[in-house]
Amino acid sequence: MKRLRKIYLEISNVCNLHCTFCPGTRREKRFMTADEFATLLPKLCPWTDYLYFHLMGEPLCHPELAEFLRLAGDAGFKVILTTNGTLLEEQLPGLLAAGLTGVNISLDTLNERTFRQITRREGVGRTVKAIDTCLAAGLPVKVNCVPIAPEEELVELAGLAKGRSLAVRFIELMPIGLGKDLCGRSEDELRALLERAYGPLVPFEGRLGSGPSRYVSPPGFQGQIGFISSLSHQFCHRCNRVRLTANGFLKTCLQYDKGVWLRPLLSGSDETLEAAILTAVRDKPAAHQFAQRQVDGGERHIMSQIGG
Repeated sequence: MKRLRKIYLEISNVCNLHCTFCPGTRREKRFMTADEFATLLPKLCPWTDYLYFHLMGEPLCHPELAEFLRLAGDAGFKVILTTNGTLLEEQLPGLLAAGLTGVNISLDTLNERTFRQITRREGVGRTVKAIDTCLAAGLPVKVNCVPIAPEEELVELAGLAKGRSLAVRFIELMPIGLGKDLCGRSEDELRALLERAYGPLVPFEGRLGSGPSRYVSPPGFQGQIGFISSLSHQFCHRCNRVRLTANGFLKTCLQYDKGVWLRPLLSGSDETLEAAILTAVRDKPAAHQFAQRQVDGGERHIMSQIGG
């Protein structure tokens, strides 16, 4: 059986922010239950060693998050949390005790005004404080940014890696659903911008996970800057991951709304569930077709709604 590098698991589609580029989901708001999670874990064991709590919702809004971490650890999984970070600092001690492996923090600007414009909430200070608290506790941190803020703010955000042992990753905006109307920056544009600000971007020779990001280290930087560039530097041939929503839908490609509903199968036999997963993985699209204006079965939501 071909294994997956990671599975993105949505334990909740509820979020404490209300970002302007994310109008919310049409799906029923839902928390995955601990019983559902415990039933699912042994069925995922053959597929991967890494679970990423990610996708539409904010995992820190889930009242049983620490229990989920304990269950996953007991089953042999390593868990990475993707979060906006605004609720992280107060929950961190319990999450560390429950076995949290690392955090990816979504942050698009350090400017409070721009942060409020994007999220319709305050909290950039809480997020930065949470980053430093995680680093002080020895927890690996990556900061994920979709580059839609003004250029000077992107330069400032990249500067988080100058005096901290973390990676700031710029993720190219995919033209998915409402994202088609937003304006992002390509990797080449970002590289030129950051080189003007920080000097040569020296390729980083170390290893920072198994994902598609390519990392560089400007002179004098303690951390790294990464680029995840699915459009300008397509990496579909190396994509080896799927996403499972809190409603039980297994999604195999960001561009397409195709997949399989697993939740109704949890009460059935392991063989039936495994066959459904095998079929979905086997039929995973070979590549996205974002260059085409219209694609049958194309995703209607935006990246933040489906785990970009």
